[in-house]
Amino acid sequence: MKSQNVPTFAFGSVGILTPDVPTESSGVGASGRNLKLEIEYAGTNYCGWQVQNCRTSHVAGSTAKSIQEIIERAIQKILREKVRLISSGRTDAGVHAFAQVANFKTNSEIDTDKLQRALNGLLPDDIKVSKIEEADPSFHSRFSAKSKVYRYSILNRAYPSALLKNRVYFYPYPLDIKLMRRETRCLLGKHDFKSFCASGSSTKDTVRTIKRISIKKLAYGLQLKAYSLKDASLVAIDIEADGFLYNMVRNIVGTLIEIGRGRFARGSLKKILQSKNRKFAGPTVPAYGLCLLEVKYK
Repeated sequence: MKSQNVPTFAFGSVGILTPDVPTESSGVGASGRNLKLEIEYAGTNYCGWQVQNCRTSHVAGSTAKSIQEIIERAIQKILREKVRLISSGRTDAGVHAFAQVANFKTNSEIDTDKLQRALNGLLPDDIKVSKIEEADPSFHSRFSAKSKVYRYSILNRAYPSALLKNRVYFYPYPLDIKLMRRETRCLLGKHDFKSFCASGSSTKDTVRTIKRISIKKLAYGLQLKAYSLKDASLVAIDIEADGFLYNMVRNIVGTLIEIGRGRFARGSLKKILQSKNRKFAGPTVPAYGLCLLEVKYK
């Protein structure tokens, strides 16, 4: 999948995407077409991507639903057959996606464009399907993925934004962006990221490979069109990796903020990484600043 021109105001960790817990096979008995969906959603009103997330979600209100559940119900209403979406991974409550990927198998012969239009007619305003295409029978949204790209967005100015509420993390204190960029170099490559894994996680293999990290200053205009400016107030931290631990992005960002604010000394990020101890890293920043930008399959 080719990189896209992503508007930075659009949802800018997990919450990180973490692997789906297998439930039942996609298509529930279907052996026909394998359809691949690209999905955009605002996670504010949901307990996360996966159905199971709702059992432990802290989203206000007892009626919070999962994004997976809502899309599955819409597909089933159109195709009149039970389906199970397989996603590239699950996002937590409040986390957004510009291009989540999911697939399911179906015996229906419906045209993909027609299915997309019908789905978007049924889905709520904060969940939309941006693309549907035929996939190889062996394609699996999670296991076929080579890497994922997340963006964490920080509004770094003296006052918050009404338009970007629940899309960016408001941080009013000065940040040394150049220092933050230099510190991230130690994270590139294959490392044990245990220091940035959520406390109490049951994950045994904490080794991951970060392929790219970028920290950009951006600004948005009246039409929310993103463009680079020297005095911009929006800080976008993009991280691409072959996989992520639970809360890994949000913990890395929290640590970088402490460095940029001057609370952690220069060179501390490398020491924290090598310590393999979560207590030395920075705080976990809120979920609403995180967005899944892209899932790469090549």
